[in-house]
Amino acid sequence: MNRIRQDALRIIDSSIDGVLPEAAVQTALKDRAITKAVTVIAIGKAAWRMAEASYSVLGEKIRRGLIVTKYGHSQGVLPNFEIIEAGHPIPDENSVLGAEKALEMVSAADGSEDLILFLVSGGGSALFELPQLGLKLSEIMEITDQLLSRGANIIEMNVVRKHLSRVKGGRFAEACGQTELFVIVLSDVIGDPLDVIASGPAFPDPSTSAEALGVLEKFGIAYSAKVKAAIEKETPKSLGFCESIITGSVTTLCDAAAAACEALGYAPIILSTEMTGEASELGRTLASFSREILLGKSSPHKLRPPCAIIAGGETIVHLKGKGKGGRNQETALAAAFGIEDLEHVVIFSVGSDGTDGPTDAAGGLVDGNTLSRIRSAGFDPKQLLAENDSYHALEASGDLVMTGPTGTNVNDLMVVLIGEVNK
Repeated sequence: MNRIRQDALRIIDSSIDGVLPEAAVQTALKDRAITKAVTVIAIGKAAWRMAEASYSVLGEKIRRGLIVTKYGHSQGVLPNFEIIEAGHPIPDENSVLGAEKALEMVSAADGSEDLILFLVSGGGSALFELPQLGLKLSEIMEITDQLLSRGANIIEMNVVRKHLSRVKGGRFAEACGQTELFVIVLSDVIGDPLDVIASGPAFPDPSTSAEALGVLEKFGIAYSAKVKAAIEKETPKSLGFCESIITGSVTTLCDAAAAACEALGYAPIILSTEMTGEASELGRTLASFSREILLGKSSPHKLRPPCAIIAGGETIVHLKGKGKGGRNQETALAAAFGIEDLEHVVIFSVGSDGTDGPTDAAGGLVDGNTLSRIRSAGFDPKQLLAENDSYHALEASGDLVMTGPTGTNVNDLMVVLIGEVNK
């Protein structure tokens, strides 16, 4: 493995280490005088690490706890905690079980004697679900699947999910009644909107029933009379006894990446922490930056090698084929076409949670020889990209990034790394 690829892998590891939630959760709790008995509910891909951090501070003050996280993301038993692993990005029966248990626990809390500590991280929208009365989980699963496949963004998806759920859109906080609720949030949404992260289970919902129905109509999704009736039950617009703080975000992730790049000798710029749009288009754009820099043309901030262009955010993929992959793998594969035969350049795109879409890869890391390696393995990279089959393309070239579940989730990181050019 050449040096620049090794450096890229070091940057990935350092960036993820920089957004692990333990220190932030511990700081938030140590700064707060807690004398009441605590019930902890942790939801999302980072739920286990956040819960473990809360236990390290509060210990026996935690009367009972619940962790609801993605399959494979828990890391062992915690005292006084029950752990439920559930489906993501599509909710399943365990998502419902986790939400039911959470509501049972908060209903048993004493309004004057107890504190509910609610730890929220990305993925909570799918992992924490309880359909409104009269609805089946299968109906929500089908609608979620259609929204994903038709390219709805996270805000559009959550507007719908909040109105179909008994725990989203402020309804979980509403169920806590008069008991004090303290919420610590690890953000995976651009701009850190508390009403959007994990579909805002503990935050007033500014979206309306009419907006939710409008999203379904925009993407041509048919719905039953029961779904329409559920959506028309408006979500809470104000909540009491609730305090929320944000402890980490994609901005922190990009800052950690910039520090890691600089430590390795690459002059970094953060292009954006709010990158959106089509994954393949972003890949092509990132590749074009590298060509401009190597040719000495105008480029972001007039960079010269060795340098790094950093971006964070969350793209989308409009599915046209039936292949396997995720938005980060698609970004990387598309970028490979723009840097074919270039030396001194690698481009990577990874999900901070370590699981890109429905795969076991965090993303992809490509260079100027990626496409030739795919062809040498007997595949047509252009056809694989058209089929949204980025996983098998990058698997063939040896360019999948495999971190395993990281225990955090603050969106995606994309980096163009350009090494020293020998003269």
